[in-house]
Amino acid sequence: MMVRGLMTCDALFGLRIFVIAPCTLGACNVSLGTTINPSDFTEEQKQYLQGFFTGVAQRPMPFVGHTADGLITADRSSGLPNEAAAVETEEMWFETPVSDICKEERWKREQDPFAIWDRVLAYNNQNLAPTEDDRFRLKYYGLFYVAPAQDSFMLRLRIPGGVLQAHQFRGLAKLTEGYGSGRADLTTRSNIQIRELQPRDIVRVLHQVQSLGLSSRGTGADNIRNITASPITGLDPQELIDVAPLAEAMQAYITNSRDMYELPRKFNIAFDNGGAISTVVDTNDIGFAAIRIGEGHSVPAGVYFRVLLCGITGHRQFATDCGLLLRPEEIVAVAAAMVRIFLRHGDRTNRKKARLKYLVDEWGTERFLQETEKLLAFPLIRVPLAECEPRRPIDRTAHLGIHPQSQAGLHYIGVSVPVGRLPAEQMRKLAEIAERFGNGELRLTVWQNILIPNISATSIEAACQAIRDAGLDIEAGTVLSGTVACTGNKGCRFAAADTKTHAVVLARHLDERFPILDQPVNLHVTGCHHSCAQHYIGDIGLMGVKVGGEEGYQVLIGGGSDQDQGMARELISSIQFKDLAPKLDGLFEAYIAQRKAGETFLNFTRRHDIEALRLFCGLEDK
Repeated sequence: MMVRGLMTCDALFGLRIFVIAPCTLGACNVSLGTTINPSDFTEEQKQYLQGFFTGVAQRPMPFVGHTADGLITADRSSGLPNEAAAVETEEMWFETPVSDICKEERWKREQDPFAIWDRVLAYNNQNLAPTEDDRFRLKYYGLFYVAPAQDSFMLRLRIPGGVLQAHQFRGLAKLTEGYGSGRADLTTRSNIQIRELQPRDIVRVLHQVQSLGLSSRGTGADNIRNITASPITGLDPQELIDVAPLAEAMQAYITNSRDMYELPRKFNIAFDNGGAISTVVDTNDIGFAAIRIGEGHSVPAGVYFRVLLCGITGHRQFATDCGLLLRPEEIVAVAAAMVRIFLRHGDRTNRKKARLKYLVDEWGTERFLQETEKLLAFPLIRVPLAECEPRRPIDRTAHLGIHPQSQAGLHYIGVSVPVGRLPAEQMRKLAEIAERFGNGELRLTVWQNILIPNISATSIEAACQAIRDAGLDIEAGTVLSGTVACTGNKGCRFAAADTKTHAVVLARHLDERFPILDQPVNLHVTGCHHSCAQHYIGDIGLMGVKVGGEEGYQVLIGGGSDQDQGMARELISSIQFKDLAPKLDGLFEAYIAQRKAGETFLNFTRRHDIEALRLFCGLEDK
């Protein structure tokens, strides 16, 4: 109990209190902020204080009120506010009373995460695991202590747009081989994770990452995650605009703006160039999608961007068009304003309600846009989506294989990296291939694979052979080519199953069992409800659960994003992994036997109700 002003009798003993001035009673000194216990006083002193505070409580407090005619009154019964009363105020933290904030916000308030370098050094020098609060703060450095799944750190990098140079890729291979698991994990945000780092090595690892011209700053906790962009932007014959400069500018602005690291929760931003490969823009908190407007509309013809807000597929919601039309040069400024509105007004009391979606749900989209516009020196333009040309088709196979670029005579090659697991030796070989046959550049995708661009037509065959010699391939089965998986329980304490292993086993089984498949099938395998692999948007989505003490999955069907947008429906509430393949075999057999001409697996499953799909699987009706 905190009491401002005079002490009261009831608040005297055993509590921390504030007093107007130090109190001296015999040998007892009571100073500001003292915690007072009964044993601190003699019986005589207790009786004195009891009488003293009884008298104080009976004294009338001064009253000063201002009447409507401008007079000043001392009449307490007037019902006017007492202007002589002390104003009780509670300290605020981003417009939230400190007493209401959640523990993560308390940790940030008590100690700036970026000001604990002395403790980072201590953990390193003593080879110690971090405390609970520092485990959270270290995520601001990109360091995730992932015990009990692994008694070690995972490092997440920041690679805006997923673009890397060969020397950086080679340096990361050396780093993971020297300090980590000997393997990198490619993620669904066009990023890289390095695992199994011991506390004693974290400072060396951070310094080596910096020496490569890379960063891990702000890649975890309550920060803007890796900025994603169309992976073949600038190379894509189908694109409307190169969005790589926008992704780079967005990251530069974040780096240069300290308050961009003070969000109430994580935040995702993506840029879509309108081209062949999707960056799943509608699953982000803010998505910027390039569009074209033709002649004869309310704005001049040209290429603009639509703004999509509040994608969070783990909560079963896609980002939706908010009515804005932006010129390319306005995008980073608008993103900065929107992030700041979220920073100021996002929920800091309940982590489950601390995403942008919930602020916009509370306010409504129009108020959010109005508040955003207050921070901008230019007006926001609202143009109906109907004035925009439809988005060009997405090629669900364009992230693998050989494809021509917009630059005459050049091609990019998409390399299959099943569920993103890439050993250091293969990393070095890919870096060499990029330098030998391309311009030394590599690009990551949200599909957990790698693209090598700028390969001349005369070098394609040799480059493909070098990729195969490295133990990789430019092709994969119809299911495996669209399979993504989160870390799983081998590296994440939340996951209920070994997602990466299961995803590859299941995808290869289906590809071998059904070689006749000629339409892409996306398999998304995630370990828990956090949905890092976005199981709600897969043709088939699996979420890890325990079934009879064994690893198993909830099975969902019929999800999609972009032009196939839709949330998957539950097909099986829970099933052990060992029993799953035969059930899906029945479903695929029905698809092959009953599909219409050219019908995709996705459209087939959407054409049937869940009861029919369950019967195809050999399951009883619910």
